[in-house]
Amino acid sequence: MADTKFWETKPLDALSDDEWESLCDGCGLCCLHKLEDADSGDIVYTAIACRLLDTTSCRCQRYAERRRAVPHCIEIRTATDRDYATLPPTCAYRLRWLNQPLPPWHPLVSGDATSVHGAGISVRDRVVSERDYDREIDVDAPLLS
Repeated sequence: MADTKFWETKPLDALSDDEWESLCDGCGLCCLHKLEDADSGDIVYTAIACRLLDTTSCRCQRYAERRRAVPHCIEIRTATDRDYATLPPTCAYRLRWLNQPLPPWHPLVSGDATSVHGAGISVRDRVVSERDYDREIDVDAPLLS
C-alpha cells in the first residue's frame, strides 16, 4: 500500500496537518483580491495580491500569523461550502471538496515543488502586491482569469 495517495483516499476533514498543508500547490491565487459580480455571483481575480504574498515564491510571508495581520484571510481548514466555491478552480482544496482528482502539475502528483510555476498556473511575477500598488494604475487593466 506504499503507493496509496492520501489525497485520493482521505476526506479533507481526516487529513493530518502535514497532509493538509501539502495539498496547497503554492499558486498564490487565493491571495489575490477578488471581485464578486452582484448579479451572477461570479468571482473575478484581480492582479493585486495580499500584502503578505511574496509574488515570486507565491507563499505567504507571515503564514503562521496571517489571520492576525489580515483578518479577512480565508482559513481554508475551517472553510464553508461558500468559501470552497470561491477558491480558484485549480485549487487542490476545492478539487478534493468536489471529489475531483489533482491535476498532473500539482506538486503531490508531479513530485516537483515548482511544477505549478512551470505549468503557468501560479501568479509568480504576474501580479503586484497591494503594498506596491500604485493608485495611478488603470483599474480597468486586464485581470487574471
